[in-house]
Amino acid sequence: MKYKNWIIGIAVIILIGGIYISKYNKIKRLEQNVKAQWSKVESAYQRRLDLIPNLVNTVKGYAEFEKETLTQVIEARAKATSVTVDPANLNQASIQQFQQTQGALSSALGRLMVVVEKYPDLKANQNFLELQAQLEGTENRIKVERDRYTDQVSSYNKYVVTFFNQMLFHKEEMGYFTADEAASQAPTVEF
Repeated sequence: MKYKNWIIGIAVIILIGGIYISKYNKIKRLEQNVKAQWSKVESAYQRRLDLIPNLVNTVKGYAEFEKETLTQVIEARAKATSVTVDPANLNQASIQQFQQTQGALSSALGRLMVVVEKYPDLKANQNFLELQAQLEGTENRIKVERDRYTDQVSSYNKYVVTFFNQMLFHKEEMGYFTADEAASQAPTVEF
């Protein structure tokens, strides 16, 4: 009888330990998925950062009178390269700071593309056209990687917020990308 109670006790401990280990391993796998996807997001943004100096140099030769716009792009790129996010700390505040600097760079690039419209010779330049196409493709890659990151974060957050997992592991949710404030307002169209 005593041996039977011992065996049951050991079986219960093994079962509880197995559940704990299984849940812990799943959380770690989900964390690694988020971190891996974050590196893909950073890689896509880095590709954009790498294209910008070539784009600026190409535009410089044509747009001598648009130095302010070029300077804004260069400064925004410098700020964007200075903000990094530690994959171990993917909280909402760090994601938002990263997103703000990247948004400022996107805005500066948008202004640069508007300026380019004034220079028909530049718009016909093959180097510029290729850089513009690469930049557009990179923007699409960034969106895809951000969407995939959001999916990974969603899976992680859904798992760690459950009652049992919170009781055992006390993990915080990871941060999402959010829409820019300007995205909530419709643009004004004038004819």
